[in-house]
Amino acid sequence: MTIRAVVFDFGGVLFDWNPEYLYRKLISDEKERAFFLSHVCNGEWNIEQDRGRSISDAIRIKQAEFPEYADWIAAFYARWPETLNGTLPDGVALMEQLEAANVPLYGLTNWSNETFPYAWENYPLLHRFKDIVVSGRLGLIKPDPAIYQAMFERIALSIQNLQPDELVFIDDVAKNVNAATESGWHGIHHTSAKETALQLHQLGVQF
Repeated sequence: MTIRAVVFDFGGVLFDWNPEYLYRKLISDEKERAFFLSHVCNGEWNIEQDRGRSISDAIRIKQAEFPEYADWIAAFYARWPETLNGTLPDGVALMEQLEAANVPLYGLTNWSNETFPYAWENYPLLHRFKDIVVSGRLGLIKPDPAIYQAMFERIALSIQNLQPDELVFIDDVAKNVNAATESGWHGIHHTSAKETALQLHQLGVQF
């Protein structure tokens, strides 16, 4: 078995993204903040922007549902850079070790097409990937099998005769890893850079 490319998820692996970073500044009461992030601007709402829904529509819909939180809802994207607390050093170090070993690296991320440009402009790290599939650009999100197929087809443009079991996918969300495995890839559930490195070595990746 030969691994010919490694595909990285970004949030939770290379980037430290969490709305808590912003809303700790806006909502001092912990219970109210917890309610807001679990019932108002929650993961189910945010993932639709990753699927391609416009930010303007997302804000309008949520403000109509919770008018009393209109300003805090608007802040989610007006101050979105404050939800991104830079990169995760251990994950970046792992990526750089693979890069130094000339392992082809790709990115597959659930990310809004409207906020990804900020990361692209402010984190040159992203420019070192050979290609990146951003969910918001395709209208698909992990773990939909179609987004893995789209990524595979993109990688296959530069790696001849590529087979699914020649790819490794690293993600901190188990269901996304399982979907990659079901697509024939080698999925690694990222819990730490050390554990991920161990699994990569077990797959024969030399770095």
